[in-house]
Amino acid sequence: MQLVSVRIITNDVNRLVEFYEQVTGLDARRPAEQFAEFVGASCTLAIGSAETMTLFSAGAAVPESNRTAILEFLVEDVDRDYERLTGLAVAPEIVQKPTTMPWGNRSLLFRDPDGNLVNFFTPLTDDARARLAR
Repeated sequence: MQLVSVRIITNDVNRLVEFYEQVTGLDARRPAEQFAEFVGASCTLAIGSAETMTLFSAGAAVPESNRTAILEFLVEDVDRDYERLTGLAVAPEIVQKPTTMPWGNRSLLFRDPDGNLVNFFTPLTDDARARLAR
C-alpha cells in the first residue's frame, strides 16, 4: 500500500490553489474547474470543491472544519521560508514561528485560508534526517 494523496475539500478551490501556489512555489494541475493537484515527489496535495462530495457521499467532508490534521512540507530552510511567507500578498496566519522541536526538526506552523494547519519543517539532527530516509 502507498499513500499517494491528501485532499482538502473547500468552498473556494481558486482561493486555495492561489494560496498553495504562492506558499509552495508549485504550479497546480487543473484537470477540472472543481479540482486541482499539487504533485510532489512523495505525495500529491489535492484540492476539491465541496460540490465534488456529491460524487462520493454528500456531507461526508465539511469544508473549513479540520482541527486535527496537519499538512507537512519538508523545506530546505524554515527560517528563510518564514521570512518569505510573511511578505506574501496572501500571507498566512502564523500559528508558531520557527521553533526547534524535541525530535530534531525546525518547524513553522501556519494556517491556510480554510483554517487547515500547515507545517514547514527542516530536519536539523542526524536522527531527524534518518527518519526521512527511504
